[in-house]
Amino acid sequence: MFWYQQPPRRGLKLVATITAWLQSSYEEGYSEVKFDVSRDNNDYSVMTIKNVTSSDAAMYFCAASDH
Repeated sequence: MFWYQQPPRRGLKLVATITAWLQSSYEEGYSEVKFDVSRDNNDYSVMTIKNVTSSDAAMYFCAASDH
């Protein structure tokens, strides 16, 4: 599963990925301190944004891959 952030009037930025084996990785500038990514099974994932501020205002997208 892939989690993306799209701030207003800007392109998509990859925040984090989480594998079927529940291993998560974060792109530079993002961390689990702010963006908590979890996955219950192959179909369900949640990203929680902690201590939300106005700078977190964006559209957030999740994408899945069979690859």
